[in-house]
Amino acid sequence: MDERGNSPVSRPSGATRPAPRALLSTTRHWPCWKKTSRGTAIELLASANVDGLRRTRPILLMGGVHGDEPEGVRLAEETLRWLLTAEAAGETLCPWLLIPCLNVDGFAADQRVNGRGVDLNRNYPSSDWTTTSKGERYNPGPSAASEIEVQGVVELIRDFNPRLIIHCHSWEPCVVATGDRALLDGERLARASGYELKPEIGYPTPGSLSRYAWHDLRIPVICIEERDRHNGLRDLDEVWPRFALGMQEIFRDLSDRGAKS
Repeated sequence: MDERGNSPVSRPSGATRPAPRALLSTTRHWPCWKKTSRGTAIELLASANVDGLRRTRPILLMGGVHGDEPEGVRLAEETLRWLLTAEAAGETLCPWLLIPCLNVDGFAADQRVNGRGVDLNRNYPSSDWTTTSKGERYNPGPSAASEIEVQGVVELIRDFNPRLIIHCHSWEPCVVATGDRALLDGERLARASGYELKPEIGYPTPGSLSRYAWHDLRIPVICIEERDRHNGLRDLDEVWPRFALGMQEIFRDLSDRGAKS
């Protein structure tokens, strides 16, 4: 039984279907952008080289924040697949940075926390970060931004000032759009998926990405909560069709979402 009262259930069927990296030049693809405490490579991909992106305020999208949520990894991979295909077809899209799986060690072990037992979405250096947690699954770490994975995301936020951050999770289905400038894109995803749109997840999340990026830095954040294995999802092939239209609308929108330089 886990912290949410769920009995163990095996992962949904369906391969992860990684997008074709061969379409990317080495200046847009970093197979080993960061290494975890266990030495595992974390991958980063981008719409342009680093120097070109610094002035564009790209959208930052990531999956696999929690290792027991393969739905988020699948959604990030399928979004990447579409982005590369659309670019190859000549479409002009919003600039982007994409981390298919942030918590690679947790993903390999099918566990929420990273290799050091820390919940990455409670480890951001937000003004409300605290050592208090409601269980091991939500361990915030020994200090704010103690984890390499979170340090990497914080660096991206600092260096690129993204116009929007999207992180892909799974639990009870909903779309959480934190900040008024996240509302339009949140509505796109909610309309495509049929999921409820919320301004907050509904319970305190000190040290989370939304607390850090929006409440401290005023960068809009969208948290996608796909249906998970405990809520009826049996095949990862279900994920992309549910969100495809919303994701496509988001990346075809070239507006800066009111971001400040």
